[in-house]
Amino acid sequence: MRRAKLVTLIVVAAAATLTVILYLSRERMTPTTVGSTTAPAANAERDGGATGNPFLDVVSDSLATAAPSEPSRSWVDEVFSILFRLFLAVVLSGVLAFRPRKDVNLFKRSLFVSQTQILLAVVAAALMMIVGDNAARAFAIFAAVSLVRFRTNIRDPKEITVLLISLALGLAAGVGRWELGIALCLFALALLWLLEYNESEQVFRSMELTVRTRNTERSQQLLKKLFKENKIDTEVRQLDPPDEKDPIGSLVYYLNLRLNLSTDRLSDLIMKRDPENIEGIQWSQKKGASDIYQ
Repeated sequence: MRRAKLVTLIVVAAAATLTVILYLSRERMTPTTVGSTTAPAANAERDGGATGNPFLDVVSDSLATAAPSEPSRSWVDEVFSILFRLFLAVVLSGVLAFRPRKDVNLFKRSLFVSQTQILLAVVAAALMMIVGDNAARAFAIFAAVSLVRFRTNIRDPKEITVLLISLALGLAAGVGRWELGIALCLFALALLWLLEYNESEQVFRSMELTVRTRNTERSQQLLKKLFKENKIDTEVRQLDPPDEKDPIGSLVYYLNLRLNLSTDRLSDLIMKRDPENIEGIQWSQKKGASDIYQ
């Protein structure tokens, strides 16, 4: 898994380097001469004047005035432009996918989710370049993409939102708005860092703890002090003192356990507090592992 993450990081770094190279090459190869543009009046005379529809005449004149003809570019420039946009989508989405984050026990970063975020940005950029200004092509692609159904099981809901942000980054890169993509990437990166700050201390899970002990009264007092020292919210749900039939009693607690505090560590602390009486510790979580509360 570590090797796969390293390979992915190397690919993202290589994509960033190629993006810079392609951008510099594109700036050098951009033609300085602009082709001649035809005035709207000349176009009207060439096309035979007005169409007879006042509304269409006004629209056509406004479009001709606002959108002058672009100079023709060679296929080399087109390839450089396409590669630059695709690599820009990879870099921007890769920054969010592999953002610095402190992993917790239940929220381990999934490499497959990170790869999906990068690929989604690339697909979005490619779709925007394919669509261009063609409305019919846009509707056809929308109909084709709507047939795909995604059924993801992501434990951290924020990663789903990062998928949507990666989609927006790909769209911005596809239409050539690299400044918008960079601004969105930096803003989302800062916002995610703020939201994930001290996440392991604010998020907790509901657990059930069963302690089998020979002296329930003494063990209960020691456990109460332990929970208070570690700032753990607990509630006694069941107390079975030992009797003649069963010399070992039991204590059942419901507690809210922080993600940065593992059950193994807490079990060791419990055993050290009363090793003479405690015979066994059992943890259970009746709700699913994805039920995380904040």
